[in-house]
Amino acid sequence: MTDAHQLCLEMGKERFRFCIVEPVKRQCVWLEDYTFPTLLTESPLLPSLRTIYQNHPILQSSYWKNIHVSVNSPSFTLIPSGLFRKEYAAQYLQLMRGNPLSLSEHALAYAHKKEEFHAVFSIENALTDWLSATYPLQQITLVHQSSALIQATSATDSVLSSAQKLSLNFEDDSVTIIFRKGGEFRFCNRFSYKNATDLLYYILYVINELKTEPKELQVVLFGEITPFAEIYASLESFLPHIHFGSTPAELQLISAFDDLPEHRYFSLYGNTLID
Repeated sequence: MTDAHQLCLEMGKERFRFCIVEPVKRQCVWLEDYTFPTLLTESPLLPSLRTIYQNHPILQSSYWKNIHVSVNSPSFTLIPSGLFRKEYAAQYLQLMRGNPLSLSEHALAYAHKKEEFHAVFSIENALTDWLSATYPLQQITLVHQSSALIQATSATDSVLSSAQKLSLNFEDDSVTIIFRKGGEFRFCNRFSYKNATDLLYYILYVINELKTEPKELQVVLFGEITPFAEIYASLESFLPHIHFGSTPAELQLISAFDDLPEHRYFSLYGNTLID
């Protein structure tokens, strides 16, 4: 399960996930999910990754058909391709963050050719050095988690009946909001929240800025949310056309995944669709 398979990694301060895909059948055959203890969330990601990798026979393999890595962080922005200049990538992030990149990180960009913009994001120097050392003979594609979500929702939105689609991908304390109208990409941003009231404020603010109405939206939920969550009940009271998302149509899952909620690992599945 190596040189004929694709390895997809999703890395963030609170969790690490990976899956393995057989490219010919477009079939996900392996998935693992690691959550780091709360006390470690302020610590660098790399020591936790080293611990996971230390005795992991699959992850230690250095030969894969290709490797995709998505970074789950709030540090990203989208720039129209006509305005994008690679040498200004760090400055784009500085405008978004309100402060310059530190000496321990650098900026990268991924081109969304269909939507005609670049997703610019930051990554720790130590993490890219470690990836290069861990997989020295491999071509590694690095993207932000939002790019994986944009790629995956582009596929799923085409089968929804509504002309206006709002996709919400939840982490433990943040949500990424993606909006398309008539199949055309219009908006993507990420918001941190502390409770359901904060979350509703941000979502309704975005809906207002997009000059639409909740009743006109098909709303699809992904990530760390369940039908039993307080947040879901709050959303349901304001958004009449709401449902949980499913696995991208381009990706098949083996029967061992039948008990997994299809919406939960949507961003990781989207990583497998990155060109």
